[in-house]
Amino acid sequence: MKKVKTIIKLNLKAGEATPAPPVGPALGQHGVPIMEFINQYNARTKDLKGQVIPAVITVYEDRSFIFITKLPPVAEMIKKKINIEKGSGKVGKEFAGKLTKNQLNEIASEKIKDLNAYDLKGAAKIVAGTARSMGVEVENG
Repeated sequence: MKKVKTIIKLNLKAGEATPAPPVGPALGQHGVPIMEFINQYNARTKDLKGQVIPAVITVYEDRSFIFITKLPPVAEMIKKKINIEKGSGKVGKEFAGKLTKNQLNEIASEKIKDLNAYDLKGAAKIVAGTARSMGVEVENG
């Protein structure tokens, strides 16, 4: 059994990772072969181009590594679902868009395995909270 040195979490554009920050400095300080990670990550996420796909990298003492990819962050999924570039600059005063109950449940059911929720109702509450913090109006929320 290899000994784990550290775990690194990075949010990267799918299929477009480069050695520039944040990847280079985060991996370099632990002696991880940067280009090896970038090539593997880009190959694994090439079909999801344009989305932000988090990677959780486990680095071992011998400088080898493994990584898993997760679904895009909830905020990214909300932006994509209602076609907005970014959230509201004046949260609570101006809305950037509106998320319907249906859209909310779609995102919650897709993302539930990455969220800290036991059921769809709990996952929907997390998604609704993220939407409100971005200045997105939530239908019946």
